[in-house]
Amino acid sequence: MTATLLEITSSGKHKTLGVQGEGVSMSSMITIWLIVFVVLVIIEIITMGLTTIWFAGGALVATLAAAVHAPLWVQIVLFLVVSALLLFFTRPVAVKYFNKDRVRTNVESLIGQQAIVISEINNLQGIGQVTVNGQEWSARSTDEEAAIPVGCVVIIERVSGVKLIVTPKQ
Repeated sequence: MTATLLEITSSGKHKTLGVQGEGVSMSSMITIWLIVFVVLVIIEIITMGLTTIWFAGGALVATLAAAVHAPLWVQIVLFLVVSALLLFFTRPVAVKYFNKDRVRTNVESLIGQQAIVISEINNLQGIGQVTVNGQEWSARSTDEEAAIPVGCVVIIERVSGVKLIVTPKQ
């Protein structure tokens, strides 16, 4: 049976971690974690997807742990825990901050706009059309029982599939 161990050489300065006979020096672990950090940052710069940067933060903390001679298992646990915490708690804030100038799609840009009913909207009969920005759309009312007559101005509340969900303008 092999056991994981922490060895100190005769000089007392060089520590080795790992399975007996297969040790990894602390300076090697610092280098490995720094390489992981740099690779993750490069991937993030290339993709700009706000996905690998959180793991880069975990790798940086693991590098610091290796620098203070923490055991390998502590480095790995710190990497995983810090990465998960950064991912779950800071990613939503960062995504909102960095994607605030996101261009809405054509359909999303219709929400809140006014449209004119060109064919009576009656949810019970499953009919109704509006025109918005020169385009005709099938439409349904937010009020299931009320019909909206032709010529009425409506506000687009949301899009459901290929139908606009509208309410009469007050």
